Amino acid sequence: MLEFDVNHGDETSNSQNHYPDFSKVGYQVIQELGRNSEGGRIAYLANDINSQQKVVIKEFCFAITTADWSGVKAYEREIELLQRLNHPRIPHYIDSFEKPGFFYLVQEYKKAPSLGFRRCFHPEEIKQIALSILKILVYLQQQSPPIIHRDIKPENILVDQKLQAYLVDFGLAKTQDEKTDLSTLVAGTPGFIPPEEEFGYPLTAASDLYSLGATLICLLTNTRAADIGKLIDDHYRVNFHKLLPHISPGFRSWLKKMVEPNRKQRYANAAEALAALKLIRVMGSGTIIDNFWIAINQRKNMAILGLGAMGILLGLGTSLIISQPGDPVNSNAQLQPNIADNLPKVHFK
Repeated sequence: MLEFDVNHGDETSNSQNHYPDFSKVGYQVIQELGRNSEGGRIAYLANDINSQQKVVIKEFCFAITTADWSGVKAYEREIELLQRLNHPRIPHYIDSFEKPGFFYLVQEYKKAPSLGFRRCFHPEEIKQIALSILKILVYLQQQSPPIIHRDIKPENILVDQKLQAYLVDFGLAKTQDEKTDLSTLVAGTPGFIPPEEEFGYPLTAASDLYSLGATLICLLTNTRAADIGKLIDDHYRVNFHKLLPHISPGFRSWLKKMVEPNRKQRYANAAEALAALKLIRVMGSGTIIDNFWIAINQRKNMAILGLGAMGILLGLGTSLIISQPGDPVNSNAQLQPNIADNLPKVHFK
């Protein structure tokens, strides 16, 4: 929901330091963290005057946008949701206040830059980031009712030096049993929105997995979030395979399953995706275990059909040998073509 053009480093120059005065509500702005000018949103790093703890203050300006104060209801819903959550890698809600034409949300500050910055990670590091985010999603999906973030993308994931990931911006989040408002039926960032949301189908625990998968593909292929659409074809498939020749078949297959257009072909939930990823090696041509995992997860039906066909063939062959003791080889040879013709053809990719 919030996508900021983030300022790096020190405080901006004095000519630009026209920061709002929050001293009456107990905060002093240190610097601007970023802004979305079109959306009328700015994020500030500030000090809590009483505790001297750093906080993040998000400013929403309704005077710039076409939104009216009914939009405050969305932020009130976000606040209610954040107050329910208690996870070390979800910044805690601290406070909120209003000024004429503005609404402010105060949250815990995490010293970790956004993945919206162009940073390079080794595939092994990206796996660690994926595991970290999946653990947060497991926590959200264990709530009653489960919570769907709905806006997972590089800008909404912070990563510290130890590769611990933090999930931010719950402005679009909703519980799984909550009916979607028609005004936010398709919400989020193009390229990261799961196809089921675009077509108006109910969101499930697999919906956030699509967005996470697209985010990881951006990191692995060094693709800007704004350019993710260039990798998506008319069938909503993310075509990344040729861009990642060095990752293992198992990891490639795992990513493919994360971004399957059909939600029923993805992992059912974050816990299932997490358990599968833990066992996968990231680099190399793949081990026997990797290849077996691929066969199990992507060719279950075809494998079962193939095994069934082989079983029928072996069974018929055995019965033919038993029934033709005089000339088993010739009799079997004469009948095999007819048997093969009647069996279903199985093609493995």
